[in-house]
Amino acid sequence: MVKQNNISAEVGRLKFAFIIARRYLFSKKSHNAINVISGISSTGVAIGTMALVIVLSIFNGFEALFADLFSAFDPELKITLNTGKQFSVDSEEFTNVRNLASVAVFTEVVEENALLKFKDKQMPAFIKGVSEEEFKQMTKIDSIMFDGEFVLYDGAFERAVAGSGIAATLGFGAFSIDPLYIYAPKRTSKINLIRPDQSFNQSATFLSGIFSVQQHEYDNQYVLVSLNLARELFEYDDVDVTAIELKLNNYSNLKKVKKEIQNLLGDSFSVKDRYEQQESYFKILTIEKWITFLILCFILLIASFNIIGSLSMLIIDKNDDIITLRNLGADRKMIKQIFLLEGWMISLVGALIGVVLGSIFSVLQETVGIIKLGSGFIIENYPSITQFSDIVLVFITVTVIGFFAAMYPVRFINPDKQRAE
Repeated sequence: MVKQNNISAEVGRLKFAFIIARRYLFSKKSHNAINVISGISSTGVAIGTMALVIVLSIFNGFEALFADLFSAFDPELKITLNTGKQFSVDSEEFTNVRNLASVAVFTEVVEENALLKFKDKQMPAFIKGVSEEEFKQMTKIDSIMFDGEFVLYDGAFERAVAGSGIAATLGFGAFSIDPLYIYAPKRTSKINLIRPDQSFNQSATFLSGIFSVQQHEYDNQYVLVSLNLARELFEYDDVDVTAIELKLNNYSNLKKVKKEIQNLLGDSFSVKDRYEQQESYFKILTIEKWITFLILCFILLIASFNIIGSLSMLIIDKNDDIITLRNLGADRKMIKQIFLLEGWMISLVGALIGVVLGSIFSVLQETVGIIKLGSGFIIENYPSITQFSDIVLVFITVTVIGFFAAMYPVRFINPDKQRAE
């Protein structure tokens, strides 16, 4: 009962302190400069808060944009060996993976480095052998075809689909009359020093299309060929692969299926989702996002120094009120609570205005596109995705900074000394 009475008394004290603080916030002060500084403080906090919301939304937009670009080429899950490169799919473990109800497409892949030659030009590239139909089902390859069509075998000739960067370097287009030669070092024989050309497997293919992911690591490095041609070039058996790529059913839980497959295959294999396949890229994007967030928080902290000045002047201006409250029985803690809440409310007003304006701007950027990227980019406007979790994070960050900014001048309030003076 005593504890409950103490809690009720403390709530009543806070309510009284809040009423006085709210009155001080909106009432006219004896010195107009206090109103001006309070307004500047709140405006500075609002601008900083708005910037935080917008910047986080822009970074979210870029992350979603690049994830969508990668999804046109990367599988939902990719299985590779942790040690080594080549493995066989002729095993019970991979049969079980293939037969999982959650797996919609199971694609065998052979990836190796090779040398390309077109007319008198040469360059190294990454050859990726896939099944044409399965790769179509697994990715959005048709949506990123820059020229021609995705065909790897036309019934008579082996075909190849190259990245736009490779096409630009070697100077070919879709359905070029001249063949594209692929040279791969022989894996099962020794190098012939007298006839080095005999140390390579060679295949001539004809271009059927050019894709463009708008990412250097794909457009400037990859050439897609049929799985049979890749196995023949790199001397792989019919059951040997370098990776397995999977597409899941729409209703499947990605994390759950990934864990299930990992348990089936054991520690010798690695099962990666799209973010893990591009781990370094998304890590850099995440680091940039939070470094920018910290920089803006530091700027916001500097802007919050105005709260210290505004609150210090208010304490001086309300000296007579402090003496009156003290004479009426208010203790030192209550008086400090009044001015602490006053400073915090200045920050809260700015935070609320900033969150609202920042959210409105981010939504308009997402739907209408206020800020343009200019020509030469894959999209016209800056991408933006507003997430509620980011808004909550920004609001909490701003209010915490405002609270600590208000604490500094309040520490020096001494009602007894001011009453004596």
